[in-house]
Amino acid sequence: LQFYNRLLNTLRQSVVRNGTWQLLECRPAWEGNWTHDCFIAFAWQQPNHEKRLVVVNYSPHQSQCRLPLPFSDLGAGTWRLADEMSDVTYDREGHELEQPGLFLDLAPWQAHIFSLTEVSKDT
Repeated sequence: LQFYNRLLNTLRQSVVRNGTWQLLECRPAWEGNWTHDCFIAFAWQQPNHEKRLVVVNYSPHQSQCRLPLPFSDLGAGTWRLADEMSDVTYDREGHELEQPGLFLDLAPWQAHIFSLTEVSKDT
């Protein structure tokens, strides 16, 4: 019940209903790691810079990837990725999110819906 309540709350958000959707390309976390093909990832963004990121390990085994984010305003700041499906949060540097990308290491069938908010700007 908690899972579906969180999912429905996310689906009601304006960024999901009215934002621009984009399928993302998952890349190998390191040379020779084929499990990047086990991920499905996509993003939504609105002109007000509201962002959501969905990542799913769509396989029965642990998988890893790097996911370069398509958002042009990540810059040198620090961003908080808050999972709307759990209480997990991660703080990551904007440049790392752009290149080489967000590192993901997910259990079988694990999924996240991240909201991204800037927590600090580097000058």
